[in-house]
Amino acid sequence: MVRAMESAKIKEMVSGVNQAGVRDHNERLILSMLQRHGGLPGADLARLTGLSPQTASIILRRLEKDGMLMRGDPVRGRVGKPSIPMQLAPDGVFSIGMRIGRRGADLLLQDFVGTTRQQLHTTYDIAFPDSVFRFLETGLTDLLSDLPGPVLDRICGIGIGTPFELWKWHDLTGPNAENFRNWKDINFAQEVARFSDLPVYVVNDATAACQAEHLFGSNKGFHDYAYFFIGSFIGGGVVMNGSVFEGNQGNAGALGSLRTTGPLGESRQLIDVASIHLLESRLVQVRIDPIVLWQQPQDWSGLMRYVEPWIGETAQELAKAALSVCSVIDFEAIVIDGAFPAPVRDELVARVRRYLVNQDTRGLIAPEIVAGSVGANARAVGSASSPVLKQFFLNTNAGLAR
Repeated sequence: MVRAMESAKIKEMVSGVNQAGVRDHNERLILSMLQRHGGLPGADLARLTGLSPQTASIILRRLEKDGMLMRGDPVRGRVGKPSIPMQLAPDGVFSIGMRIGRRGADLLLQDFVGTTRQQLHTTYDIAFPDSVFRFLETGLTDLLSDLPGPVLDRICGIGIGTPFELWKWHDLTGPNAENFRNWKDINFAQEVARFSDLPVYVVNDATAACQAEHLFGSNKGFHDYAYFFIGSFIGGGVVMNGSVFEGNQGNAGALGSLRTTGPLGESRQLIDVASIHLLESRLVQVRIDPIVLWQQPQDWSGLMRYVEPWIGETAQELAKAALSVCSVIDFEAIVIDGAFPAPVRDELVARVRRYLVNQDTRGLIAPEIVAGSVGANARAVGSASSPVLKQFFLNTNAGLAR
């Protein structure tokens, strides 16, 4: 009875965004330009988009009236009146994101410019469906109960980042294994509809991380790149034509499945040789609780005896994987990020660059190896970005995956 009342409360609080929702092409184009480049005056937007100044002006006024854009500080040029840049309004659109992880889940409220306004975290022994959706249901109440009506009216959806084929993602036996395999038949939208009317967007968790980097990271100068995210297991994403490419079944950039070889020449996947779970196993062997790897704030400085060899082995595998993906598409860059402290990420990237020099690059153009900048929270941030991407921004790869 109590749970039913809570579900009704959430549905009453949030029933969908009040704006027009999905914007037309030209509106998406302008919103995407402002998201990518920051504040710009109407004349610059008209030039960049190819729209007439009059058309751009009409769209800007409409988006400002809708509360999605705001005026920046005037910029005075050498002659004439100062120009007024238009920029995304942080309160223009909000979204919810949930990342489903191996040992825990994150739930956050995000604004239109990618700022996390609130975030909740939970841990569990096993990621059973009932545990995950209970966290989402109660978490929505916690996140939304104190928000003013204008914010609630501007929440456009819930993005859920989940590993591909989650039901295969376990080493359980008996009843626990049966319970976990229930993920195969889970319809996320139907489960969420029990307690929220918000639209649901499901995305591969590594693709979500790639979305976060593409939207909010420091590597916006690249038009095409492959992205590696190293968590408990390594995954990836692909950016082409200035947009994240999800593929026919939402599994493009499944870079953890790249083939490699073991020490005896046996066939293995990148996920087996370049994931944090290998470091966890080493800590267990020396009777160190691996939970230390995931504690916030992250500090691995006391573990470098074990982290250093892991970085070296992972870097060698990433160097080989970088060339493998570039043999299919000549990416400008390989972006590497993960659920580890920034110094570990930077050392890993430096090692990959060094190892790449000694790889066989015949017939290939070696990509630039760069560090991602969003970090451990990328999967949750990218999940929250999915509803906004689908409804308000332009996808230059739309139609390619059909």
